[in-house]
Amino acid sequence: MRPVIERADFDDPRLVTFLQAHLDDLAPDIESGSCHALDVTKLMDPSVRLWVVRDRGEVVATGALAMLDPGHEELKSMRTAPEQRGRGIARALLEHLIQDARRRRIERISLETGSADFFEPARRLYATADFEECPPFGHYSDDPNSTFMTLKLS
Repeated sequence: MRPVIERADFDDPRLVTFLQAHLDDLAPDIESGSCHALDVTKLMDPSVRLWVVRDRGEVVATGALAMLDPGHEELKSMRTAPEQRGRGIARALLEHLIQDARRRRIERISLETGSADFFEPARRLYATADFEECPPFGHYSDDPNSTFMTLKLS
């Protein structure tokens, strides 16, 4: 059975546990004040579209698009369960998110990720999807712990 990508069900306690694990994974590798991951409450905001990847019913990955400005969204909460990494799940989810944005005529997707070695696989994934490094956007400011990237869709 192949993994399935679907919109998030916030009533599923497994999703809440998965999202908390994301925050817990980041904590040791992010300087205080440099963590920009959204908690469950913020992911439930109507301006955010959260997707999950399920494999045999279990949540194995998440990714979201959050509205910044009309035509510009931010990629948030990308995480693949550690035991599922290397299977192409993150790449499939990223492609799904990009296609979702294109269908809705979003012009640009930007993201913030860490600059530490822990985040190198994520930066490589985004680069292979044609995201390019850019200056801080939205509410962000220069931060040596952050790498900013963007993808122009139109």
